Amino acid sequence: MTTQQEVAGSPRRRPGPADVVRAMSYEVMPFRGTEQNVLEHVPPAVPLTVTVTDAKGLEPTLDLTERLLRHGYQVAPHLAARQFTDRAHVADVVARLDEAGARSVFVIGGDAPHPAGPFADAHSLLLAMAELGHPFTEVGIGGYPEGHANIPAAALDNALREKAPLATRVITQICFDAAATGAWAAGISASGVDLPVHIGLPGPVNRQKLVRISAGIGLGQSARFLRKQQNLVWRLLLPHGYEPTKLARRLAAVPGNIAGLHVFTFNELAKTEAWRRELLARLDVRA
Repeated sequence: MTTQQEVAGSPRRRPGPADVVRAMSYEVMPFRGTEQNVLEHVPPAVPLTVTVTDAKGLEPTLDLTERLLRHGYQVAPHLAARQFTDRAHVADVVARLDEAGARSVFVIGGDAPHPAGPFADAHSLLLAMAELGHPFTEVGIGGYPEGHANIPAAALDNALREKAPLATRVITQICFDAAATGAWAAGISASGVDLPVHIGLPGPVNRQKLVRISAGIGLGQSARFLRKQQNLVWRLLLPHGYEPTKLARRLAAVPGNIAGLHVFTFNELAKTEAWRRELLARLDVRA
């Protein structure tokens, strides 16, 4: 397994804005029709992550991951620590993903109010996976440039430092402020977390789509989902709504250890892919 020390010990060429955009990945939700939506609109060269919800559990995430892997996609399932019941459960999921050919995962704590087993946070799950000698060459962990509503900043910073030696990259939550993201990325690097950072941003999504997604994931999940996305919902209420191109260009130009953009598609895959191609064309013209 690749560790932070191995990553930090290897010189990395600083990517330019076009490189950061070219290293774009998509987050998709395991809803009915997602597989076909991906096949119709997303090239296999675009890496994917598959979300997980407390309401539906790990199974839909693992099932969609397996199906997309069979189609030749690079897929990292979200593994929520609080949904694992015990170490045998961890071993079963790791073995299942290994058999399916998965080589990338994204390990999170999860939003469940109470853990189903002994894993209350991402760090504890990462340790259990490491003890198993997991086969994953890419292990993502979460980053929070604008903090977390329920976790103090000092606790977040400490958790990131704990998790980093067991990971190979950081994928951030949505942040609309490129300067704040840059300052955060510089700060974690200065603190010794020298992992490549993939910055999360929303793709071209509209209010109606957010409402439909929210309605489809259960009442409690819906409330948590909307709280987590309140900045996006607020921006969609503005007269001109949200347009991702300006933000993507600003984020791509942030100096430091920024390695790519991670797009929260909300399953708007046709619009997201059209936007990605247009953005790449613009950058190539300017290059």
